Amino acid sequence: MDILLVANSPNPKVSPTPAVAEPLFVTPTSAQISTFFSTLVVAAIVVAILYVVLFYGLRLLMRQLEKEIGLVALNVSQLPVLTILILAGLKTAFGTLEPGLIIRWVERGLTALIVVAVSYWIAQLFSQVVAYSLKKYAQQTEAMWDDVLIPILESTIPLVVYLLGGFFFLQAFGVDLTGLWVAFGGVTFVLGFAMKDILANFFSGLVLLIDTPFQFGDVICLPDGSLAVIKKVGIRLTNLFLIDTYCDVFLPNGMLESQNITNLSRPAPHYYYSIDLPLRADTEPSKAMKIITEVIMAHPDTLGNIDEKLKVMDIYYKNTDETTEFSKYKRSKKEAGRQRLLAEREVNKKLEQIHQALEDLVEKIQMLEKGGLEAEESRKIQGYYLDIVKLIGLELVTERQGKRRLARLEEAPEENTLLVDVRTWYTAWSTDPDFSEEDPYNLQQEWERKIELLKLRANRLFQKISQPKVDERKLDDYVIELIKWLDERFKNTQTAWQAPKIWTTQAHLAAALVTMNYAIKFFVDNIKLEQCQRGYRIKSEVQAEMIQQLKQVYIYR
Repeated sequence: MDILLVANSPNPKVSPTPAVAEPLFVTPTSAQISTFFSTLVVAAIVVAILYVVLFYGLRLLMRQLEKEIGLVALNVSQLPVLTILILAGLKTAFGTLEPGLIIRWVERGLTALIVVAVSYWIAQLFSQVVAYSLKKYAQQTEAMWDDVLIPILESTIPLVVYLLGGFFFLQAFGVDLTGLWVAFGGVTFVLGFAMKDILANFFSGLVLLIDTPFQFGDVICLPDGSLAVIKKVGIRLTNLFLIDTYCDVFLPNGMLESQNITNLSRPAPHYYYSIDLPLRADTEPSKAMKIITEVIMAHPDTLGNIDEKLKVMDIYYKNTDETTEFSKYKRSKKEAGRQRLLAEREVNKKLEQIHQALEDLVEKIQMLEKGGLEAEESRKIQGYYLDIVKLIGLELVTERQGKRRLARLEEAPEENTLLVDVRTWYTAWSTDPDFSEEDPYNLQQEWERKIELLKLRANRLFQKISQPKVDERKLDDYVIELIKWLDERFKNTQTAWQAPKIWTTQAHLAAALVTMNYAIKFFVDNIKLEQCQRGYRIKSEVQAEMIQQLKQVYIYR
């Protein structure tokens, strides 16, 4: 037997299989070309149908709705959605061809363009639809944090969307983003460590916004005694306007949060001013106090019982010479003050009437809900409440949307209502000759915002009353909340605490003359007006008038 010996190498070398390069372009067959064009036609038909349904059918439906947010969303989405549909149709059609290098890059390019269109669409939807809706909602709330956070979100969310869109855009072309993501995480960590103070101020700003110790326009007293107006609470800094020095100051939020701050605008923008007057020790205190009280009450811009103010106002606003500019000013000041006080008295009367009606409603609810509210009892409560909202200036409006019947309270075209009286009041107040140019607008904005909040709260209470089965045991609590809000946040009608206060303090002996000091305190109506200089003006005018009147009876030294 012949034996064939074969020598095997211990490490045989295997020749590598050469890589097959992807062809640049593969000529499509006639069937593929036919499929390509038929896919394009089908895609065009689908795009046209979807476009008509979305932007013509839905637009007709949205026009029947009360809110315009749906139409805004459709208008914003029209061009981006059409672009996305066209690009998706092209991508589907090119997918039917034999893959080659050119076709593959065309598909990647179409995918990248779809990413760009989607990013643009999302950013525009947020900026023009979501942010717009949030701003409208923020105007109807009493919180301050949403007024600040919404503009921040409006500027940062689109940036984040475009940043993510850029990553996916690069990924569509096959770029490996692993290293980029790692680098991005490292940069974020380094920046977070380097900006720890900025982040601390940022979170302090959030705490200030959520706790709401003050709102925009509030006058605060800083620890050093200076008065400032809150102009803006930003991400890192709070912008204050210093009244005494007439300049802006920017404090880090962390520093502001750690300080003891007195809010002079809470619960109302009134301020308590003090005056010390030395009078002759032999002066009869009751006589001096009567003159001082009348001077304070006669000034239109101080607080006190309105009827008493109207009585004494004529005494201290006499005009003997009507040709001088000062006399013209005094006449205009007197007339503006009188009209404002008369209008404010009507507002107070209406508020007291509403307050009493709401308290009666609480008693009726508590009596009816003892055994559980029946349908007839619920209708009675709703009827009582509708009578009350008529005093406010609201009426019930119902409309049918499909099978649903919606009911809400809207402003009624009535004359003798709280809303009309409030607008008459701030309009009369706006004629004050001492007002700065922006005061009438600021006053109108302040009270119109309160009116919108009142309407919102009245509607919320109406929804609770019209659907009592949800939490019928709390209906009286909801009414009490509205009463408290009217007293604390809308307007307080009690004037006893606003009356001037006068005390005798101690006697002094100087140059053989004995004097008795009188400490005088009174309220100024709104220190935020006249660029926050109103209080100083009123205090000066009251003090000057006191000295003049007291000198005439020879008791001032």
